[in-house]
Amino acid sequence: MSTANPPSSRRLPPLSQLGPFIALAVACLVFGLTTDNFFSGANFSLILQQVMVVGVIAIGQTLIILTAGIDLSCGMLMALGSIVMTKFAQDFGLPAPLAILAGIGVTALFGWINGMLVTRIKLPPFIVTLGTFNIAFAITQLYSQSQTVTDVPPLMTWLGNTFDIGQTPVAYGVVLMIALYLGTWFWLRNTASGRHVYAVGNNPEATRLVGIPTERVLLGVYVLAGVFYGIASLLTVARTSVGDPNAGQTENLDAITAVVLGGTSLFGGRGMVLGTLAGAIVVGVLRNGLTLMGVSSVYQVLITGILVILAVTVDQLSRKGGR
Repeated sequence: MSTANPPSSRRLPPLSQLGPFIALAVACLVFGLTTDNFFSGANFSLILQQVMVVGVIAIGQTLIILTAGIDLSCGMLMALGSIVMTKFAQDFGLPAPLAILAGIGVTALFGWINGMLVTRIKLPPFIVTLGTFNIAFAITQLYSQSQTVTDVPPLMTWLGNTFDIGQTPVAYGVVLMIALYLGTWFWLRNTASGRHVYAVGNNPEATRLVGIPTERVLLGVYVLAGVFYGIASLLTVARTSVGDPNAGQTENLDAITAVVLGGTSLFGGRGMVLGTLAGAIVVGVLRNGLTLMGVSSVYQVLITGILVILAVTVDQLSRKGGR
């Protein structure tokens, strides 16, 4: 008997998953042909350094959106984590590793609070995370007294250092971001717990009926997302060499933009985390290329907004077509 589809054809990604990578290639081609320095190694390195913070936040956001949720607090939790780790090192003299763990612990704790409110009290993720966004913002401002934290330990800024590949400087933080994406991709694709995340987002009731603890999966997703926000806290300190209480106010929208452009469905159960990486880089490429062309930042925001609406529209139409 012959199979209906050869194994190699079944492994080919669908067009919806290839879309972000096609968009990235097209954007690079357009800006490469219309600007002088776009295709330089230094420029690509700069783009990756500019997106590494939002890129890591977007990993956590992807996990939550895969479960048909959303997290509006992610950027502000990142800011809170950066203030906690820098203040703990400065005020209490904690060794940098312990201060970093304290910052990540705080963001993970907020992830746990978000998850508990969503799973146990059944509050909508939008409302829960909108509330924790404001709570984290207030705590950040009060604890830091609205002052930037300087005199950061060298270990906290190490990920902002670079090494050379040929003539191109590469930040250690960029390497960490890519490693986190590859690890998360492998986990979601090749482990039972990773596949449970998709199952909960696709049909939580059917998932519960087959014996998968949906509430535990959701709670774990929110806590893990909080850990990623904490890692992003370290990256933002590494990149700026300060703890900035005013950071994080737009990163939530930037992360959602990266997830949506990366092809993850806002309705849950469908998407690929590597697409989110492509989506984050697409946004970085657009902003970088338009800046090189001398286009005002207002138009950069306009074009990004149009792309988000188009991506969600395509997702909605594909869902209707699949019914």
